[in-house]
Amino acid sequence: MSASTNRFRWRVVDIVIAAVIGVAAGLVFFLWNQVYNPLTAPLEAALPGLQALMYGVWLFAGVLGGLIIRKPGAALFTELVAATVSALLGASWGPLTIEAGLVQGLGAELIFLLFLYRVWSPYVAVLAGAAAGLAMGINDLILWYPGATLGFQVTYAASAIASGAIIAGLGSWLIARGLARTGALDRFASGRENAARV
Repeated sequence: MSASTNRFRWRVVDIVIAAVIGVAAGLVFFLWNQVYNPLTAPLEAALPGLQALMYGVWLFAGVLGGLIIRKPGAALFTELVAATVSALLGASWGPLTIEAGLVQGLGAELIFLLFLYRVWSPYVAVLAGAAAGLAMGINDLILWYPGATLGFQVTYAASAIASGAIIAGLGSWLIARGLARTGALDRFASGRENAARV
């Protein structure tokens, strides 16, 4: 087996940790589901569509999973697990919560694929978060805001991208780096890379 193939092969520990990230993120999603409306209402009142500036909370699972596991499918898997947990706990969007997780996870996954699962810089994390935000924005506009004005569509999509880049992208990179510093990721390349920097 080549080194490249081995690098992409999932180990049992990868599956377990990806599932743990997904479940933990799903609990965060569920809590966010309870409070996002009053927190984003002032933004929506200021400019309809601007509420998506805070929606990046729903996007971090895929980026974080991709950054930590560093295997093909990790971003998609962790975001999908998180969305499934959120749906099972009673998210008001029902099964469409899982569909959203699939779309958002795919957005992040495509960026990691674009860099051939070799580059894990803050720049790539921000791009992955932005792509997840773009995927979320398009999906939401199609499902929840058909017939919205062009101004709303542009504001919503731009806000979703910005939120994804900052909250999900940069935020996940900082979380992964913080976890690596604790030694919790020593069995992963993400943890060993951080140890080499110190």
